[in-house]
Amino acid sequence: MKLRNVSAVVFAATAALSMAACSGSSSGTSSGGSDGKSFEFWSFTGIDAKGSAAEYKAKRPDIQIKLTEVGNAQETAQALTTALAGGKVPDLVLIQGDDLPKFVQQPQNFVDLRTMGADKIKGDYLDWVISQPTAKDGSIIGIPTDVGGMAIAYRADLFKKAGLPTDREEVSKLWPTWDAFIETGKKYTAATGKAFVDNAGGSIYSQVVNQGQEKYYDPAGNLVYERSPQVKSAFDLALKAVAAGITAKQSTFTEGWSAAMKKGDFAVIAAPVWMLGSIRDNAPDTTGNWDIATIPGGSGNWGGSFLAIPKGAKNPKAAWDYIAATQSPQGQLDHFSKARSLPATPSVYKDPKLTSAKDEFFSGAPIGTIYTDSLLGLKPFLIGPDSTTIGIEFTNAITNVEQGKGDPAKAWDAAVTNIKNAIGG
Repeated sequence: MKLRNVSAVVFAATAALSMAACSGSSSGTSSGGSDGKSFEFWSFTGIDAKGSAAEYKAKRPDIQIKLTEVGNAQETAQALTTALAGGKVPDLVLIQGDDLPKFVQQPQNFVDLRTMGADKIKGDYLDWVISQPTAKDGSIIGIPTDVGGMAIAYRADLFKKAGLPTDREEVSKLWPTWDAFIETGKKYTAATGKAFVDNAGGSIYSQVVNQGQEKYYDPAGNLVYERSPQVKSAFDLALKAVAAGITAKQSTFTEGWSAAMKKGDFAVIAAPVWMLGSIRDNAPDTTGNWDIATIPGGSGNWGGSFLAIPKGAKNPKAAWDYIAATQSPQGQLDHFSKARSLPATPSVYKDPKLTSAKDEFFSGAPIGTIYTDSLLGLKPFLIGPDSTTIGIEFTNAITNVEQGKGDPAKAWDAAVTNIKNAIGG
């Protein structure tokens, strides 16, 4: 999503905030009082929050949940910022990992979940994940809901027509590196006359940049995006794919992207675990045509969210009870079984419910092991308060070149200039 037009985003977020205050999409009803049996929950769209709320209500029919799907992740974060400034906040809110750091810098705006019991359960989560909602003063403002293990989704039927291997193990061997991935794309496009991958920004840049040990910030919190080898490598690989002519030039989640997916106008999508649901929803008639292979480089994480309780919440205990029940190792495992949200709790990674999980839409791919394997040995990078803005500007620059609106030789400098204008410095 392009967010360079800040006024448009603020307008959308304000409208979403008004909707949340007035109505919202509800699972049950809430009087808004502090009775301990009801709470207001703000989520973003596309992650089946309704399903999670329904699962909880099935176990706790005495609880009323007023669920509002505010908008996309960035709009939800902006609505939360507005709500915190105005003093009227929900009891519970879902925050995407990339948007979390700016809230962690202001821990006084949230309930320190250690006072609710977070200090007793923090060991349940991957250490590099639970460190993200932990402020400098030691307070914990959020509990992880999931992580975003990475893989590649591909159309096995289209690979067969192109004379490429179709078995997921053999396909994975085609691209041990991103350069090899691009070379495979060239072979596919030469054989079929069609694009290989949906776009360069989402399916190449955003994957590669999330596979290193340093991204836009160094471990001390200093901005390093302009000199980060991982960022420059990701940017250059994306432009290399554009120059190779293997992209369909369809930006992720647009109408054109959805239509092209349905028609088979491209054969490959980079698929963090949360992308699988979008593929199913956008191309339901392609069941069994897709499969999943290892991502070039073998590992990486893109995504993950956190549940937080804003200071001033009317029903913090009801909100915490929801967190404790749904985000326990067993709760995350149960949700994975229904919604394919990858647990952030490593104690379940060897559980048969996860290791035996297969997805028939994706030709019976063993998604549990594919995605947890992509997290093994991962040394994550620091996410900072402006990570989202920086990533958007780099992706915008790549998209401009892909759409014929930008000069590849000037794209990097243009992105850096736009970033400095957006965040200062």
